[in-house]
Amino acid sequence: MSAGHVIFIGAGPGAADLITLRGARALGRATVVLFDALTDPALREYAPAAEWVDVGKRGFSASTSQDRINALLVEHAQGGAIVARLKGGDPSVFGRLEEEMLALAEAGIGWEVIPGVTSALAAAAASGRPLTRRGNGRSVSLTTAMTQKRELHAGRRADTEVFYMAGQQLPTLSRCLLDAGWPAETPVCVVSRAGWPDQLVSEHDVGTLATACVMHAGRPAVVTVGVGAGPVAAEGALPDTDAHLLEGHQASTVPRP
Repeated sequence: MSAGHVIFIGAGPGAADLITLRGARALGRATVVLFDALTDPALREYAPAAEWVDVGKRGFSASTSQDRINALLVEHAQGGAIVARLKGGDPSVFGRLEEEMLALAEAGIGWEVIPGVTSALAAAAASGRPLTRRGNGRSVSLTTAMTQKRELHAGRRADTEVFYMAGQQLPTLSRCLLDAGWPAETPVCVVSRAGWPDQLVSEHDVGTLATACVMHAGRPAVVTVGVGAGPVAAEGALPDTDAHLLEGHQASTVPRP
């Protein structure tokens, strides 16, 4: 039996229709799909005859080990399958893609990568706050707040910093940002479940970021800090959404049907 092939597919940050056309077509060719926890179940419609294997990971929850995922990729591909490794967002952004590529290379298995929309871009779209701004927003840093030792780190490396995987530790992130030199009044935008119909957006500053905990509790969140977190110049400008202010300081933004 000839060896199979692995296709790393970026599923996008939320709803199924955010996958790219190329990704959807590749998914339709798969005979086995190893999918992440945050991928939309509706994506099964693209590959209804495939075997779907849950290899999801969630912070601070039961997860499939990376070694197990690597082994499954190799096992299925060596059995002749066309394997779709379906990853939330973009495979190259905090998706541990390099470890899976190395496992396949060591086994002599071919692979390809199809990019997807990462959640930082979905958060910017949901909030109507471009990550770059002419003149003073020339650089963007994508940072995973959590280290391998589950320690939260934050720095100040760009005009706009986007933090992934910090939603459960917003008070700690606020303190780390202050320690890193961000002024307390620096704008911060938090978007949870970016790209989904129930996405929520709230605006804060570095000093008040901890107050976002209640609104975004239990929801995967992206935290944008700096120039790209501030509103656009036209005061009150919002994307075409239904938005309302919650008590105190938080805004909820959900796309219209």
